[in-house]
Amino acid sequence: MGIKNTRNTLRKSLSVFRYSGRAINLVWTTSRTLTLVLAALTLVAGLLPAAIAYIGKLIVDAVVSAAQGHLVTGYHPLVYVGLEAIAVALLAASQRGLLVCQALLRALLGQRVNILILEKALTLELRQFEDSEFYDKLTNARREASVRPLSLVNRIFGLLQNALSLITYGVLLIKFSFWAVIVLILAAMPAFIAETRFAGEAFRIFSWRAPETRQQHYIENLLAREDFATEIKLYQLGEMLLERYRNIFTQLYSEDKDLTLRRGMWGYLLSLVSTVAFYIAYAWIVLEAVASKISLGDMTMYLTVFRQGQSTFANALTSIGGMYEDNLYLSNLYDFLEEKVTKPWGEATKGLFPQDGIRFENVSFTYPGSSKPALKNISLHLKPGEKLAIVGENGSGKTTLIKLLTRLYTPDSGRILLDGLDLQEWDVDVLQKRIGVIFQNFVRYQFTVGENIGIGDVNNLEDKHLWQIAAQKGLAQTFIEKLPHSFQTQLGRWFKGGQELSGGQWQKIALARAFMRTQADILVLDEPTSAIDAQAEFEIFNHFRTLTQNQMVFLISHRFSTVRMADKILVIENGEIIEQGTHQQLLETGGLYARLFFLQAAGYQ
Repeated sequence: MGIKNTRNTLRKSLSVFRYSGRAINLVWTTSRTLTLVLAALTLVAGLLPAAIAYIGKLIVDAVVSAAQGHLVTGYHPLVYVGLEAIAVALLAASQRGLLVCQALLRALLGQRVNILILEKALTLELRQFEDSEFYDKLTNARREASVRPLSLVNRIFGLLQNALSLITYGVLLIKFSFWAVIVLILAAMPAFIAETRFAGEAFRIFSWRAPETRQQHYIENLLAREDFATEIKLYQLGEMLLERYRNIFTQLYSEDKDLTLRRGMWGYLLSLVSTVAFYIAYAWIVLEAVASKISLGDMTMYLTVFRQGQSTFANALTSIGGMYEDNLYLSNLYDFLEEKVTKPWGEATKGLFPQDGIRFENVSFTYPGSSKPALKNISLHLKPGEKLAIVGENGSGKTTLIKLLTRLYTPDSGRILLDGLDLQEWDVDVLQKRIGVIFQNFVRYQFTVGENIGIGDVNNLEDKHLWQIAAQKGLAQTFIEKLPHSFQTQLGRWFKGGQELSGGQWQKIALARAFMRTQADILVLDEPTSAIDAQAEFEIFNHFRTLTQNQMVFLISHRFSTVRMADKILVIENGEIIEQGTHQQLLETGGLYARLFFLQAAGYQ
């Protein structure tokens, strides 16, 4: 049983190294030229140390011979000094070249890995971003992932360099004694075992505390970003948040401190084993020289070889331990990159019945991890040109319905049809180009005014003529013309010269963004005018209704002055449709809609 467990542990440890080949391929495909130069310089740097040690022996022997009045080696000591100087210069050049190559590769590879992560992020579904465990996986992938592949490759090349040096050292040292080579190898093993153990422990700590690290970054954002600053100051949250930040740091530092102290102590104690082994070998070599069994040059060379060989072998083992650690971190990266994503299979570009509009047929949906359905048996039909208002309390399922319509989520049961064809059968790009959306929490991009509008149709992002048309439709043209640089005005405070807008102005920008989609025949407005006064909102929707005579509109709003202009009104409660009809019909019914309408109307009296 013990042997079986040992084998499983060994197999599990070795399996971690499976990412080494991927890392090499990643570096190779990033820059073949730099990788080849790195390999060549590694070869040179691996062979030269032993050559320098051997030339050192020749220098000492030549000096001794010259002092005795005869040159046994046949060359003057200065010749060997010159050779050693050339070898040292070449070694320094190769080492400097390695640093240059590594720096260049680090920059290229960091960009490459970050692009891979971001490209993967673009393929993810909304549910994955809303899953805290998956978000930890994303966080772990991004942390250190850009440096670990190069670190792993550098260690592999370093291991090859050390292996070459060790082979040449071994050839020189084995002439003295085979046992000296054995002592050299065994002396470095304890430190290697300790480093490997602590590398695994450091990785486990790193992986466990992704949630705490994200919380720390979140608090940093709260304290350092302008869009949070006003509320943080007014509610005097600064000290409380700072205290939380300190507490998280203290917790993380305590874990790091404990590991660092234990790693340092064991590293020192085990390094003493290597020191003792070196001085035993030192005494052995000195005694051999005193007994005239080896020359003074041989003694100098063996001492140099043993000291450097011991250091090189320790470095080689450290490289293996480091490779183990790098592979552990790369497992985070590749686990994220290999996360399964459901690929859209639909390819349809047009429906079966173009004038049928949108149908929900018994649609139900529950968010992952939740036991309570967000929507239950939703059925509705909206024809081209019709306007549908959705009314309900917060959390009733209104926005969820919109997420299903825009295919950000897939229904658990039932189906949604567009022009007589299930949404899942539509090509995603074609479908989404037909939909213009303004969510309640729309993004306020730190771009220019024109770009903020143009984002609504990325294919025409820089089309200034379309900017103006969309701005007019969104009733944003008037205030845009008063800005310092009109459509070229930088918005937000993150960059120099940025202008901040009022909430109502931002919402008009968002409306204009939706109108950029000239091909869109479905408009979705989720509380699009919550920051605009009631009179202005009424004017906007009168204008809006005129502009969208041939488009289907889904409108979510808490203001009944706007809702009443819709052709149909749905009242949703706890994910179910409890009332539907026109404004007048619902008032006559005297249900929830009528009660909410009269409550709101009383507030204006």
